[in-house]
Amino acid sequence: MDSQDNNQVALPMRSHTIFGVCEGIGEDFGFNPIFLRIPFAASMLVSPVWGIGAYLALGLFVLASRLLFPKIKASTEAVEPVTAANEQREFAEAA
Repeated sequence: MDSQDNNQVALPMRSHTIFGVCEGIGEDFGFNPIFLRIPFAASMLVSPVWGIGAYLALGLFVLASRLLFPKIKASTEAVEPVTAANEQREFAEAA
């Protein structure tokens, strides 16, 4: 899971998203972004101007939330990796 976190590209730069609005909101609130994509697609059929306007407004909201409250990455320097050699040495010292 850590390898995915380190290799993630910023939402607007991904090739399969448009600004990453639905994905960003889904990530922040912990639900599947498809639950937002379907209503946005339906709103584009009913009123494209309102759909695009709402999408851009939410895009600004996601951008502001990402800039004001960036995700804090866990520090890996404080954690010492456990290797088989370290475990064997600890067992030998304990015995």
